[in-house]
Amino acid sequence: MYRLAGKVALITGGNSGIGEATALLFAAEGASVVITGRRVAAGKAVAARIRDSGGEAHFVRADHTKPRDCERAVAATLERFGRIDILFNNAGIVTSGTAESVSEENWSRTLALNVTAVWRMSRLVLPQLRAAGGGVIVNNASDWAVVGAPDALPYAASKGAVAQMTRSMALDHAAEGIRVNAVCPGDTWVQRWSEEGYFPDGDPVTREEAMRASEAHIPMRRFAEAEEIARAVLFLASPESSYVTGHLLLVDGGNTAR
Repeated sequence: MYRLAGKVALITGGNSGIGEATALLFAAEGASVVITGRRVAAGKAVAARIRDSGGEAHFVRADHTKPRDCERAVAATLERFGRIDILFNNAGIVTSGTAESVSEENWSRTLALNVTAVWRMSRLVLPQLRAAGGGVIVNNASDWAVVGAPDALPYAASKGAVAQMTRSMALDHAAEGIRVNAVCPGDTWVQRWSEEGYFPDGDPVTREEAMRASEAHIPMRRFAEAEEIARAVLFLASPESSYVTGHLLLVDGGNTAR
């Protein structure tokens, strides 16, 4: 039984990491998938993998800090598939810094992508969900949306805002059959961590370095795999969570249980 059969899902930042894993899983569960991202080759490759496996997928190049790119992503989804049932607001950026050390540029860039883009995409998609008789929005927050984090003020602040947007939108639209939840991953290994330039304020790391570092502060003694987060997103997007809205689903290896 395909849990998302007949559904159309729009996944921002779907060309790598958690977004890519979620796109592949959604397609395997029967959804038609539109993924967005700035890296064209990577996005087209993910869409091709889905089509090669017998699914339906389309890639749209989009920088979600730009209003017109957001509009174009939604329009392309409607043109291709005629409806939207699920929005996964996944695109985001990781930045570090304290109140004194974070630059104006990094502060603004973090909020533009991690907060404003979530609001913008939700505002654009909500009328489509309403027209479809209901639907689902899943936001990618973080375990740092619910606990403090050292040297990560812009990122933690942005994810805290995502948590509150999730709760508020859930209340605003519950009576319309639109559920809004957030997945809150802990540290999750993604291949791009090893690429130059992924961390604006730090150096790339190898998988081995990341896993060693995780032993010091994660109760389960390892980082999550992107596929593990994707399974949590699937739960929130599927009928299995039909009575769940306004929820922050922590998937963090026990990090916030202390």
